[in-house]
Amino acid sequence: MKQGKVDVLLGLQWGDEGKGKVVDVLTPHYDVVARFQGGPNAGHTLEFNGEKYVLRSIPSGIFQGGKVNIIGNGVVLAPDLFMEEAKALEATGHPLRERLHISKKAHLIMPTHRVLDAAYEAQKGKNKVGTTGKGIGPTYTDKVSRTGLRVGDILENFPEKYAAAKARHEAILKSLNFDYDITEVEKKWLEGIEYLRQFPIVDSEHEINQILRSGKSVLCEGAQGTMLDVDFGSYPFVTSSNTICAGACTGLGIGPNKIGEVFGIMKAYCTRVGAGPFPTELFDETGKKIRDLGHEYGAVTGRERRCGWIDLVALRYSIMVNGVTQLIMMKSDVLDGFDTIKACTSYKVNGVETRDFPYNIEEGIEPVYVELPGWKTDMTKFTSEDQFPKQFSDYIKFLEKELETPITIISIGPDREQTIVRK
Repeated sequence: MKQGKVDVLLGLQWGDEGKGKVVDVLTPHYDVVARFQGGPNAGHTLEFNGEKYVLRSIPSGIFQGGKVNIIGNGVVLAPDLFMEEAKALEATGHPLRERLHISKKAHLIMPTHRVLDAAYEAQKGKNKVGTTGKGIGPTYTDKVSRTGLRVGDILENFPEKYAAAKARHEAILKSLNFDYDITEVEKKWLEGIEYLRQFPIVDSEHEINQILRSGKSVLCEGAQGTMLDVDFGSYPFVTSSNTICAGACTGLGIGPNKIGEVFGIMKAYCTRVGAGPFPTELFDETGKKIRDLGHEYGAVTGRERRCGWIDLVALRYSIMVNGVTQLIMMKSDVLDGFDTIKACTSYKVNGVETRDFPYNIEEGIEPVYVELPGWKTDMTKFTSEDQFPKQFSDYIKFLEKELETPITIISIGPDREQTIVRK
């Protein structure tokens, strides 16, 4: 009997690479789409048929007819935000109740987790990490310290479990002298808990492996990006989960031998939101031009994204730790008007040149650039790679040689149609 396959799709930079659009383009080829980590800080934007949707916790395969979408055990879920997102989708005519399954083992973000998030950031002063304030870090902290609440807990003795967890948080907040009022938020949160009960709450690891045994295919959708991975990212300016390919194994309960293709998504340049090191960041007119042309503002927070040239040192590292088999390049069209394009091929670390990504990128890093001629062509209406200007084809060849990985899909605009699959 044919074993089904699992392919993984993830971001290779600091998040915001355009994963939502790609999942939407790829999902027709899969039976199931599953989210394996992260929380409602995802902000995957999809545009089609003149409509724009931003998904935070719900997998991006939700728009594809009768596909099953799974929120895996590695995800942290905020019931109130989930309810808001799901109801908005239902209002636009996308029925969710049957096709969205939620893992019993996914952890719940409590109202007090958000307060803790704010309290911890306030304490850090100028060393802020720049979290989205959604309570994600404190929820993962509770998970690791074995005091968390899980979705499965809502099925029995929930009021007692919730009260005990809340009291624990209140004691910490009291010790921090932090003022807060969660009355309204808590009311909506508890309403969200009741709403969650209307969905299939499943043992997702059994379900996914059963799906694979029946010969069906699964696409695992990562949130954020590799450089925000808690182990391999630019620590401590990272998220609280494993955003890399291995996170799909622990976040869904699948064996590593089940993974087939690993699709790595990157932009034709680089962006970062919030605090943290960013070696190729541009503080000049060019950086501002990239931000404006690329509409580089956070989908969830609206924050300005910091912009810079593509960083091939960081990308090679991401490709290595994820085992990427195919690259997908987004937002190529943003660079359509530039005379020259730069790419960082190595770093000078305290004067010594290296192609390896170092332990610490906070200081003493100087990017070494290669300059390439721009293509000065509006590519947004193109329908096949035969139309690419020579300079753009050369840019692709240059990247493939540097990264030793094929670029198989190129995006030339935000719409589903503006996607070119290379032969």
